[in-house]
Amino acid sequence: MWTYYNPVDVHAGCGSLDALPGLLGARRAILIAFPEAVGLGLVDRIRGLLGERLAAVETEVLPNPDVAWLAPMYERLWREHAEVDCVIALGGGSVIDCAKVMLTRPAAGRFDELLALLEGADSAPAAVRRHRQLLAIPTTAGTGSEVTPWATVWDQARARKLSLQLPWTWPEAAIVDADLMLSLPHAATLASGLDALSHALESLWNVHRNPVSASLAVSAARSIVATLPELLARPDRPELRERLATAALQAGLAFSNTRTALAHSLSYDITLRHGVPHGIACSFSLPRIMQLAAGRDPALDALLLSVFDAHDIDQAVASLSAFLEGLGVSVDPLSYGIPEADWSERILQALAGARGRNFIAADAG
Repeated sequence: MWTYYNPVDVHAGCGSLDALPGLLGARRAILIAFPEAVGLGLVDRIRGLLGERLAAVETEVLPNPDVAWLAPMYERLWREHAEVDCVIALGGGSVIDCAKVMLTRPAAGRFDELLALLEGADSAPAAVRRHRQLLAIPTTAGTGSEVTPWATVWDQARARKLSLQLPWTWPEAAIVDADLMLSLPHAATLASGLDALSHALESLWNVHRNPVSASLAVSAARSIVATLPELLARPDRPELRERLATAALQAGLAFSNTRTALAHSLSYDITLRHGVPHGIACSFSLPRIMQLAAGRDPALDALLLSVFDAHDIDQAVASLSAFLEGLGVSVDPLSYGIPEADWSERILQALAGARGRNFIAADAG
């Protein structure tokens, strides 16, 4: 038996931002957006669509949301706008994850109470007083956070990564409008596109793979491999932006049911300690991980061969390595400050993590 579940109401296609007023309805909302959204005119555009229903705007969002700055933002937004029923997230994964943190109010409305949820306290959800709904509008093609319930939160001071998941951290709706991605810089286009590729492949070599997630993942991975190099060369092409946005959405829908696996487990420390952007940190190891997964499941091998139009896994691995290197992404751990001698130990550590245990060859260490 298998199941597939995703409750997010998805509206996609160029111009789909115009669906926002209808999705919000009579409710009021807080807009959480990336800092450049003001200069790009996106905040004014949202304000024009919503009028007085827009209660507040927050744009002080940094990459990799950290508890150090999330805490004062959280307490201020609940203190000043406790009556607001909805949060709109406009941005990449960091913005959407930040917005998910702002949804839940425990009994006293203090961030330290929410931190108990982030730290996995089993009894903490019973203390939740109320929560808001989330409308997610990604401006990058890669995060997947618009169709998943997870928020990744960082605690740099204590060198750790935390994760938040509650029934209401699934977005109520997602708007995937590729027109909003036309101004995305080269580096962000590359990193987010490779994050989406990681989501797709990680949901394939996954113990939770099912026929629906696999179909979505194969379609996403094939499209990303075909589209991303062309888009990086011609970033002003709306049809390429839309094609990549659709592929990233498919990848998000795939891993919303499987979670990620070994590459993501490896990536967190690489981002935390070495400052490597998330999309690069979770993608450069994909060829090595594909080699580890090979031969474990004939059905998986067939799916991977279909992604890369390969005759055998060695050819598929070589094709993926060439794809990454062609985009300027080294597949050598040493390029990210990790000696080859340390790599095997990192694999063992990653396999012991929650995401690592999702890997189809979790006994590979």
